[in-house]
Amino acid sequence: MPIGEIKNVLMDQKTSKRAINRIAYEITERNKGAGDIVIIGIQTKGATLAYKIAESIRDIENVNIPVGSLDITFYRDDLTKLDEHPVVKGSDIAFPIEGKRIILVDDVLFSGRTIRAAIEELFDLGRPDRIELAVLIDRGNRELPISPDYTGRYVPTSRDEYINVEITADNGIGRVTIHNREA
Repeated sequence: MPIGEIKNVLMDQKTSKRAINRIAYEITERNKGAGDIVIIGIQTKGATLAYKIAESIRDIENVNIPVGSLDITFYRDDLTKLDEHPVVKGSDIAFPIEGKRIILVDDVLFSGRTIRAAIEELFDLGRPDRIELAVLIDRGNRELPISPDYTGRYVPTSRDEYINVEITADNGIGRVTIHNREA
């Protein structure tokens, strides 16, 4: 999807790191520690964000939390509209999710359809105790009744805008920018 020039920088690397730390604190507070929490990020940028949140929780609670990644390609409701040969990155969840509290992570929440697909795939893998949603950016414009439990920043946008979360060379979260979509 072609994007136009940057309209605005919503977060720089320092601001995004603070938002990740705030999300990690909120997760540990709401769950009274790290207990039965597992973190699963939606490929690709959600998975990167998931690892960063887990690192922050490790720093807060001195506990290593299982982290995995989820590829929702075959669960999308628009699969037939995608490329004839979609790129499949594969899921990597090397731990049981049965009875766990899952923190599902994505970089940007928009329509809610990606989250619906992820939840559907998670239930095919087991029956978690609870699923909570963490996103770096909530941009509104929901098509499904899905709402994040943890949000780095809420940025109301139009459907003609696009939010880009940059991944840094060291696999961190860099700038977050907003663009107009090109026609």
